[in-house]
Amino acid sequence: MNPQEEFDRNKVFYLEDLEVGLRFGSRSHTLEVGQIVEFADAFDPQPFHLDDEAAKATLFGGLAASGWHTAAITMRLLVEGGAPIAGGIIGAGAEIAWPQPTRPGDVLNVESEIVEVTPSRSKPDRGIVTIRSETRNQRGETVQVMTSRLVVPRRPLVA
Repeated sequence: MNPQEEFDRNKVFYLEDLEVGLRFGSRSHTLEVGQIVEFADAFDPQPFHLDDEAAKATLFGGLAASGWHTAAITMRLLVEGGAPIAGGIIGAGAEIAWPQPTRPGDVLNVESEIVEVTPSRSKPDRGIVTIRSETRNQRGETVQVMTSRLVVPRRPLVA
């Protein structure tokens, strides 16, 4: 497959199908105030994630979603077709950055690109794929950059 071709959202990709430069795009998710506060209350209870008035006095200058909330939404978008990997998205490590906050009303989508494909030498049924994913809002601004190492199975041998 040409790395720039549009892919079939119903297809899943095995190690042999992936090549450097192959790109995937996700559907979108609209982030509402209630989601931000609910996630923060449960997992990251800091004032700038819980209360708009309190958040105005912080470096965010207003309500901002937790970076971990943005990461969780990114994962959901990847799982729902933004990275159609056979066997699911199985992480072997990641580096993550949040260059700017995610805000109420942001419509998020994820653009991903394969940056490395390495077949395993010791486990012939799989390999490691490095994928760089940018989560962007409706203005095209990047709110998260994640480079992940994923365990990807090889296509099963047909007997």
